[in-house]
Amino acid sequence: MHELRTTVDIQASPNQVWAILTDFATYPEWNPFIRAVRGEPIAGRSLNVSVVSGAAKRTRSYWPRVLSSEAPRELRWQQRMMFGGLLEGEHRFKLVQRSDGSTRLVHSECFTGLLVPLLRDRIEREARPGFEAMNEALRLRAEAMR
Repeated sequence: MHELRTTVDIQASPNQVWAILTDFATYPEWNPFIRAVRGEPIAGRSLNVSVVSGAAKRTRSYWPRVLSSEAPRELRWQQRMMFGGLLEGEHRFKLVQRSDGSTRLVHSECFTGLLVPLLRDRIEREARPGFEAMNEALRLRAEAMR
């Protein structure tokens, strides 16, 4: 198992951040990492997610299943990236309201499977910058809309 975990503090309420995070139709306007999501953020439903990562800026598509969608606290989905449990990921957006009314976003993914030890460095190198870029873009969008 390997967890990639990032955080960002956003000067906007969890409801405001949630509205942006779950408005998948606007992702191409602001999101440099997750370029497109098709589907609805409803537990049990499937999504089609297009991610741009790595130095080559390759686009990969996944078809995760939504595990949890609890407004305005958590959105989680799980995808199998390779067959037979070789590599799976559980992507999570957790919104925590801070005492001043702002939001701390904890954006993470827990990778499991037989290939994780071999791919850990690649996951960090290719995915972490995308997570951080998305966090910053979300922060800027939410704070501009306040």
